[in-house]
Amino acid sequence: MSSLLDRLRRYTENRGMMANLKCILVESKKHRAWPVLNRIGIDINQNVAALIAGLYATHPEETTSGNFGTVCKVIEMRRGEKHGDDKLTPTERRFQHLLAAEKGEEINGRVIRMILLAKSQGVPVNYEKLGNDLTYWNERTKTEWARAFWTPGAEPVPEEEEA
Repeated sequence: MSSLLDRLRRYTENRGMMANLKCILVESKKHRAWPVLNRIGIDINQNVAALIAGLYATHPEETTSGNFGTVCKVIEMRRGEKHGDDKLTPTERRFQHLLAAEKGEEINGRVIRMILLAKSQGVPVNYEKLGNDLTYWNERTKTEWARAFWTPGAEPVPEEEEA
């Protein structure tokens, strides 16, 4: 995953390439991303690598700390959502929905929606960890994300880092 990210970082300023990579996230436009994926060495059948490329093209702000549970927690904090005694915040509901997803298209669609929220809130993403977590999506990964999101007293504010 790190070599993929190294290749993507080289093209961050290439707006045309990034625009085409974003197309991998839209079913009816995937064909536009295939030539670019090929040029950067990603087989179009490598679903997680292609997804990460599209997500990175959409929101290239990175961090090397935390997991996707951390990202979701920071989104919730930046949106100023308050926990009620018996009510989940909107981000908590989305996060629970994310954790309930099956591997494949279901989890991918939910991650895409959270990345768009991360972009809107200026929350950097650990794409290397996200790629590995999606490759090995299982109960352990879900538990790690949940722990990062719901651990009381944790301060999950990842620093924005330059690549």
